[in-house]
Amino acid sequence: MATVFYQKDANPSALKGKTIAVFGYGSQGHAQAQNLRDSGYDVIIGLDPHRKSAKQARADGMTVFAPAEAAKRADWIQILTPDETQGEFYESSIKPHLKKGKVLGFSHGFSIHFKTIVPPKDVDVVMIAPKSPGHLVRRVYAQGGGVPSLLAIYQDASKCAQELALSYAHGIGSTRAGVLQTTFKEETESDLFGEQAVLCGGLTSLMQKGFETLVNAGYAPEVAYFECVHEVKLIVDLIYEGGLSRMRDSISNTAEYGDLTRGEMVVGDDARKAMKKVLKQIQSGAFAKEWIKENKKGGKKFAKLREAAAKHPIEKVGEQLRGMMSWLPAEKKNASEVSQSPRKVMNA
Repeated sequence: MATVFYQKDANPSALKGKTIAVFGYGSQGHAQAQNLRDSGYDVIIGLDPHRKSAKQARADGMTVFAPAEAAKRADWIQILTPDETQGEFYESSIKPHLKKGKVLGFSHGFSIHFKTIVPPKDVDVVMIAPKSPGHLVRRVYAQGGGVPSLLAIYQDASKCAQELALSYAHGIGSTRAGVLQTTFKEETESDLFGEQAVLCGGLTSLMQKGFETLVNAGYAPEVAYFECVHEVKLIVDLIYEGGLSRMRDSISNTAEYGDLTRGEMVVGDDARKAMKKVLKQIQSGAFAKEWIKENKKGGKKFAKLREAAAKHPIEKVGEQLRGMMSWLPAEKKNASEVSQSPRKVMNA
């Protein structure tokens, strides 16, 4: 069982008088920075002053410096920029100012675990990884709560790395909910596996193939979308609230019997074998090398895959059906606009 830390385990004063620089003002960046500030910590933002996100940061009352200047001023350097560009960003803006006694912080272990960033031995290297999107990190904190986080220590040069990390976790509100001890290796590999095999790759492939199966069998695309895509949220919400048992207790006996007798037919031994293959590619570093290489080559393959996915009939049908749903925000209904908009990075 993982060790879990709470409010009583944190010493907020451990970061008193220290400057925390948050690099990136996306999903996680804006939330962590504002929560830290509202907890009484000294926070600055490291961004190109001309970026749109820098303008938003200033509008939110944050002080913005160019990345190199922010790194120079900071005692704690929290890198929340995209995984695929972190290595280059670190070399150009962070490394020259990463002096003995500073803390290098992350919210995902990719760059450290796969060694696209190799920090000096005289700095603490830690991870505080909130287990929710940034908007929820901010909203729950503002309501007086917090979201759980993972904590990992890669280097403890100061012999105080864990105390400092828990102080940071306290500042973003996570000790209110619970902070679980892990390692950079465990967080990175399990996170990538979850994204690829279940949460994103596995789930979207399952929905798409279910949609295609019904449509190819002559069922209306609109009906197929409702059954294989739209209702996924209803089921996931039940699982989120109370686990698989809560979901099964809430559906019909017919649905539950079908679940327990047919689910293994669809996601069975072949799927497990594929999952093991995916996990091995993550563990060996093959996926990380592929992803980094793809970005160095300009991301052409990635762009083609995005374009093909956006043109799938499931997107057009979904866009039409979401138009019927008055409760959805207008800006979230149009699939074509979403597919062409600037990309949001989960860990930035």
